[in-house]
Amino acid sequence: MKVLMINGSPRKNGNTALALEEMKKVFDREGIEVETFCVGTSPIRGCIACGTCAKTGRCAFDDAVNELAPVFEESDGLVIASPVYYASANATLVAILDRLFYSTHFDKTMKVGASVVAARRGGLSATFDELNKYFTISGMPVASSMYWNSIHGAAPREAARDAEGLSTMRILAGNMAFLMKSIALGKEKFGLPEKVPVERTNFIR
Repeated sequence: MKVLMINGSPRKNGNTALALEEMKKVFDREGIEVETFCVGTSPIRGCIACGTCAKTGRCAFDDAVNELAPVFEESDGLVIASPVYYASANATLVAILDRLFYSTHFDKTMKVGASVVAARRGGLSATFDELNKYFTISGMPVASSMYWNSIHGAAPREAARDAEGLSTMRILAGNMAFLMKSIALGKEKFGLPEKVPVERTNFIR
């Protein structure tokens, strides 16, 4: 089994990375492969609604998004992590996720998702909710912990002193591993849920 981790922080060895490292320890014990991408300093632009991906299956901008896409497709789970900026995720990460989820047409149903947020003090819950929306619009179960998936620290690596935050990350990874393994067994026995035709509607007629 495999988990893709996307670190949206521009600090490759900061508190966001520390949280992901704590999760990786659990995944390693569970025999789950982890591939981590640090994208916080990538020169990424937002989606321009050009429609190219509908024809080619790839984003028109050939950058980290197209690099992440095949790894995402082959993974059983996705962890997206960000520091908090103005009660929101890093804009670079948001641009990547908008384009990654929109331009990839493979079935994401039952891939397990988890979001992780890091901050000095506040804005964590709002950012956590923002990131989870990528999963819930894609048929992806969301892994949870014993608290919201957040960790506190201001200076780089200061979150190592947040004992509750670290335990939250460990529990999250354990729950995510259980979900992925359980879903794999369920897919073997029952398959994926039956696809139901979706009727797209607008509010203005």
